[in-house]
Amino acid sequence: MVNILSDYCKRNWIFFAPVREIRQTRTKFLMPASFLSREATIAPSGFNRWLVPPAAIAVHMCIGQVYGFSVFNKPLAAELGAGITQIQLAYSIALVMLGLSAAVFGKWVERSGPRKTMFASWLCFCGGLLLSALAVQFKSLPLLLAGYGVLGGIGLGLGYISPVSTLVKWFPDRPGMATGMAIMGFGGGALIGAPLAQELMKHFAAGGDTGAMRALLTMAGIYSFFMLFGAFLIRVPAKDWKPSGWEPQEHAKPMVTNANVAVDTAWKTPQFWLLWVVLCMNVSAGIGILGRASDILQDMFSVSVAIGAGFTGLLSIFNMGGRFVWSSVSDITGRKRVYCIYFILGIVLYALLPWTQNTGNRVLFVALTAIIISMYGAGFATIPAYLRDMFGTYQVGAIHGRLITSWSMAAVIGPMLINGLYDSRVKAGVPKAEAYNGTFFLMCGLLALGLIANLLVKPVDSKYHVKA
Repeated sequence: MVNILSDYCKRNWIFFAPVREIRQTRTKFLMPASFLSREATIAPSGFNRWLVPPAAIAVHMCIGQVYGFSVFNKPLAAELGAGITQIQLAYSIALVMLGLSAAVFGKWVERSGPRKTMFASWLCFCGGLLLSALAVQFKSLPLLLAGYGVLGGIGLGLGYISPVSTLVKWFPDRPGMATGMAIMGFGGGALIGAPLAQELMKHFAAGGDTGAMRALLTMAGIYSFFMLFGAFLIRVPAKDWKPSGWEPQEHAKPMVTNANVAVDTAWKTPQFWLLWVVLCMNVSAGIGILGRASDILQDMFSVSVAIGAGFTGLLSIFNMGGRFVWSSVSDITGRKRVYCIYFILGIVLYALLPWTQNTGNRVLFVALTAIIISMYGAGFATIPAYLRDMFGTYQVGAIHGRLITSWSMAAVIGPMLINGLYDSRVKAGVPKAEAYNGTFFLMCGLLALGLIANLLVKPVDSKYHVKA
């Protein structure tokens, strides 16, 4: 029977993990440590690299649920007897832990390989959902913060960097497109996670029960299937593998190196910290707007709650699509040029937003904001390829892990500036419809700082390269 299955899969292997490993897998399942090791994930000759993006997207679409956490705000507040601000703390902790865990465990990710890392991500992220369900059962806010925030946040960090670093190794000829595919999945996680959670809660709700607990349990089960599917399918290329017909060309592109820099050396270089500022400013300028999108449209143009919610959904689509489209463009323009586009175009568009409010042109406001958010998402997707250009593929996952601590910082800076300036202007008597205009000019300033940092990026000095 196994022989028949093997022969069938060999003829149709594009739909399956490499079938040559099927017989080995029968015994590997009895030895999980061996099955999860990096060595067990080295792809055999002839492996189709296009099997790797679905594995990466499967994991990112699951952990991207964090962007849809807001649908649980009111149900969890009602279940736990807490305020929405307290519930939102779980979301904030999760994003902070994403950056910190990616930085702390980055070297372990490179040593252990993507399968073990994605398996650990599944344990933490879905374990966090289970603890969140228990928090509802026991009416415990601390358990929610520890479960979804701390444990789930660690799962986010591990699940975020591992697929990305693997794709960079598989697509040296198109690294921007490759990372865009995976991170597009993360940006689109809320498009599935938010309506899924709403429908599950509606299905399980009864009497005073909001259905949140059983919704969380069900989502843990669904996400477990897809995350384990991704972990099983993922492979890493053999040491000397390269795409058919592709040859690295040293110095063909001055901003792209074929050398490698170790993670402990990389973060001592000026390039690392300049790119840290680049990502931090790009994210800070977008995350605050994205977090209050519905409120902004309602306050500025007096639209209904339903239209505000639709606007939020539209921005999510542009956030997701921008990650793939703009990062693919970066393969043509180069990473430094495309970030210049993000910053310069972003400054112009932000500066136009107050004019759209003054003229009451909400259609143009929506269009301009959608483009801005597409470049916000693009910043996430392009930075791994930028790091690969600067530091090589050797420990790019670990370097990426340390760099996205800038995301954790931006998650504090962006909302704090947007909310703080808006609140102060309203208290000063500025009409709500005009109170956001000052924040848009503040975002122009953040993008200008990011532009300056990007213009200062130069190739890494050869003294930092790993010696052969």
